[in-house]
Amino acid sequence: MRRYDTIVVGGGLVGAAVAYGLAREGESVAVLDEGDVAFRASRGNFGLVWVQSKGDGRPEYARWTRRSSDLWPGFAELLAEDTGIAPDYHKPGGLHFCFSEAEIEARRAMIHRMHNVHGPGGDGTRILDRKEVQDLVPSIGPDVLGASYSPHDGHASPLRLLRGLHAGLAKRTGAYFADHRVQRIEKDGGGFRVEAGGETFSGGKVVLAAGLGNRELGAQVGLDVPVRPLKGQILVTERTKPVLTMPTHVIRQTEEGTIMMGDSQEDAGFDTRSGTGVISAIAAHAVRTLPWLATVRVVRSWAALRVMTPDGYPLYEQSESHPGAFTVNCHSGVTLAGAHAQALAPMIALGALGEELSAFTSGRFDVRAN
Repeated sequence: MRRYDTIVVGGGLVGAAVAYGLAREGESVAVLDEGDVAFRASRGNFGLVWVQSKGDGRPEYARWTRRSSDLWPGFAELLAEDTGIAPDYHKPGGLHFCFSEAEIEARRAMIHRMHNVHGPGGDGTRILDRKEVQDLVPSIGPDVLGASYSPHDGHASPLRLLRGLHAGLAKRTGAYFADHRVQRIEKDGGGFRVEAGGETFSGGKVVLAAGLGNRELGAQVGLDVPVRPLKGQILVTERTKPVLTMPTHVIRQTEEGTIMMGDSQEDAGFDTRSGTGVISAIAAHAVRTLPWLATVRVVRSWAALRVMTPDGYPLYEQSESHPGAFTVNCHSGVTLAGAHAQALAPMIALGALGEELSAFTSGRFDVRAN
């Protein structure tokens, strides 16, 4: 039987970030991953490290997102130093374009609601008029009337981030097991026994970070994990000269020069097929925003499934009936990677989640408690 301090179930961005953080805490870690047959949200991530608008109505989430954004610069440098693989992280700020006065007023109201969430000084998010936006992005279309801007927004390469996390895990005290779908989790004295891929693993703790698979796995350790899929589709163009100096909420330019366009939200169950109707709408919106995109060739499109809780916010919890069993769920695997590796993982290593995460347990979904 293979024995580890902690077994992490799921090798996507969430599981890999937690596992990397645990390994940096000195723990021996096994990552049990279903492999590429999984509904892996990581392969479809847009790559934003986004703060503005995150947590409108849930201040704890706004602060947690901001904390991760603040950790990201050091986290990216650490990962590059550890592995030689830079996640292509940049933090130039970010824009959310508006096409009507109503949209501008809605963003202004949101900024006002969230002003004091990050302290008396606010978070620096502000409304820009068309001229200010045009100074930043000269090629905007005539329909863009303004935008909200946050200095805390940035972007990174999800694929390089995932590769770096796995490399960092392997360099330290971690082991990755592909094609090891977990069949059973049981208590084993003071720890857990996990059966996966025809092998048995033993760990003092177990972390469920298997995305949509957490719903079924959680029931084995007394955890209620009500996650569901929400499909998103993305388009990618051929490489072009550097044009966008900062990411927007639906368009960004990668380190390689390609343009990514996306942000569809489709309640389509577990269907991961791309659809021409949604693709056309994404492309039309992008061209309305940046008309020159009409001349750039689209070379790839794909769809992937977000991991969504009933209210869209993360779910972090330790099992009461099976102490030492944790679940980690979110749809912002890139944004929260810094916090997952450098804030959440140390909590799990110590065996308890911090008070700042108490708002993210499944108890908030119990209507009787509300």
